[in-house]
Amino acid sequence: MISPPAHAALPGEPPNAMPRRILLAVTGLSPQVLTETLYALAVAPEPGAAPFVPTEIHLLTTDSGARLARTALLHPDGGQFHALLADYPTLGRPAFGEQHIHVIHDAAGQPLADIRTPEENACAADSITALMAELTRDEHAALHVSIAGGRKTMGFYLGYAFSLFARPQDELSHVLVSSPFENHPEFFYPPATARRLAARDGQHLDTADARITLARIPVVRLRHGQPQALLQRRASFGETVAAIQQSLEPARLVIELRQRRVQCGDTLVPLPPAQLAWLAWWARQSLAGRGPQNWRSADAGEFLALYRRVVTIDAVAYEHASKRLKDGMEKEFFEQNNAKLERALKDRLGLAAAPYLLHTSGRRPHTARALALTPQAITLID
Repeated sequence: MISPPAHAALPGEPPNAMPRRILLAVTGLSPQVLTETLYALAVAPEPGAAPFVPTEIHLLTTDSGARLARTALLHPDGGQFHALLADYPTLGRPAFGEQHIHVIHDAAGQPLADIRTPEENACAADSITALMAELTRDEHAALHVSIAGGRKTMGFYLGYAFSLFARPQDELSHVLVSSPFENHPEFFYPPATARRLAARDGQHLDTADARITLARIPVVRLRHGQPQALLQRRASFGETVAAIQQSLEPARLVIELRQRRVQCGDTLVPLPPAQLAWLAWWARQSLAGRGPQNWRSADAGEFLALYRRVVTIDAVAYEHASKRLKDGMEKEFFEQNNAKLERALKDRLGLAAAPYLLHTSGRRPHTARALALTPQAITLID
């Protein structure tokens, strides 16, 4: 269950001051990654860093990892998460219960005990992508993601998903624990009162000697390149990566009027007849080498002729446009259709929409527009 924000965040508000602060980690068979990260973030941050005290914590793991986490972290008698909160009251009471432990499922909806096969890795990637998308949907939340736990593929997918979805207030890190405390089954964090732990060589370790540091990882943030359709629904890891990949490929616009079909690169873009005809009109300007157009130079009759070829179910809308433009192009009609077309392309293509948008030239009030595509990149099938 994802909690709502407590209040609106202020522009430029630092992550540690935002009303909702989320810690997300992946774990396998080492649930102590979570308490170690929480300690390094909120109790003993690196020099110069402000403490990040989460208001909620989420853990993504396998079925086996979930059982270990429940026992080691949340058990009423000896759970290390509860012990950490008791040792360090400044942590408050971040929300973290069984409902915050997210188990990776296979394609049939069954929990995965481990991640070994290509199919299991694909399911892990999709689970990580879906949870990352959900946790970054709240603009008033700051997300801190730890990639220290789980199998290496899990850490990679989590870091990659972070790059795809992270906002400016989000951070990525890896926790580092000094030897010989790293992977020690009884070490979860340095307790407020130091205690002795048995070592494998028969000697004893003093937890006062443990050192935990947080390595913050800079990443390229690609969220602005994703289509809104992917940000607003549950998309697979493959779909999300493909959407970004398309923005890096050469642009190619194909418009088929009779089939009412628009394709930008490899993506079909559904457009209502009016917007399809409007895009076709701009494509024809480019193909004819007419250069930028403003509302005064735009040929309303040519647009209406294209509109007539694609109109079917919204004939009433066509008749309305025909009457409106009987004396030539209107400025308001020109600007409104440009805005609608741009919004439709961005919603469908995200960053990949850039080559298909209109660019401007000249100064107001005579600003002119044209498709940024070259004629060689446009195919108009009438």
